[in-house]
Amino acid sequence: MVARFCAVSVDLDEIDQYRGLHGLPPSALCRHGVYDLALDRIGDFAAQLDIPLTLFAVGKDLERPQSATQLAALHDRGHRIENHSYTHRYDLSRLDRGQMEEEVARGQAVIEQLTGRRPVGFRAPGYTLSDRLLEVLAAQGLSFDSSAFPCPSYYLAKCAALGWLKLRGRGSRAIFGSPLALAAPRTPYPQAGRGGHHGGAGLLELPISVTRRLRLPFIGTSLTLAGPRGARLLARGCVDSPLVNLELHGIDFLDVSDGLDDLVADQPDVRLPRAQKLVALVAAIDELRRHGGRFVTLSQAARELERQ
Repeated sequence: MVARFCAVSVDLDEIDQYRGLHGLPPSALCRHGVYDLALDRIGDFAAQLDIPLTLFAVGKDLERPQSATQLAALHDRGHRIENHSYTHRYDLSRLDRGQMEEEVARGQAVIEQLTGRRPVGFRAPGYTLSDRLLEVLAAQGLSFDSSAFPCPSYYLAKCAALGWLKLRGRGSRAIFGSPLALAAPRTPYPQAGRGGHHGGAGLLELPISVTRRLRLPFIGTSLTLAGPRGARLLARGCVDSPLVNLELHGIDFLDVSDGLDDLVADQPDVRLPRAQKLVALVAAIDELRRHGGRFVTLSQAARELERQ
């Protein structure tokens, strides 16, 4: 079967977000590595492959002038900037409605001020949704969400990682979402009444891709750890979907030589040389193209799929 649309999205979580996940304190070392180092590499990667990107930005990060300038340059090159909340609170889905509204609205406002375009898409920190959050997104006028990640192996790995941190006496900012989300469709669907959530009427859900068998993750971490041959196999497992939604992170374009020494023990993909990671990512995209996939932004995919 041929994938009609393919999209590459990149979550621009800064390095302190990873330290918080692994129970590590903030550090000045490579603190702005995603914007100061990775963003140029991401732009070069997209230009090399001639693909448009959807970049999910945290609003507060854009209040730093250097970060805003870097991101605006990618917007000017035709890539789309969407909302990843204002402060990237992992517990966003558990906040009261007023706090949720502030997180979403402030993220919208900062990005619109920078780009002149109001975001139409959202991705929740940690992929964690709730009915209330979906209702807030719909009320804010967003047209699509791309947070659903129906991947049992990711959920189990997260459980194991959080349990291991607890045994070591280290906390984490991460939270558990509802396991009902694991049964959500792996192809695009209207958010009302699907996947364990009943809010968000009018929102189209564009799930992060998993393979048709075993629902293995099709994200940057799994591709880079699998290597080019494994990345091609994972890509083939996704091409039956009308939209293949490959999710990357800014950290996929960094490695230990960029000052990430204190993440090596907890973030296995950081140990891989950046050039090696890029070979795997290119292999996955090449495989999608080989199967007829047309690369678009997520907002374009949402418009096209809603017309059908």
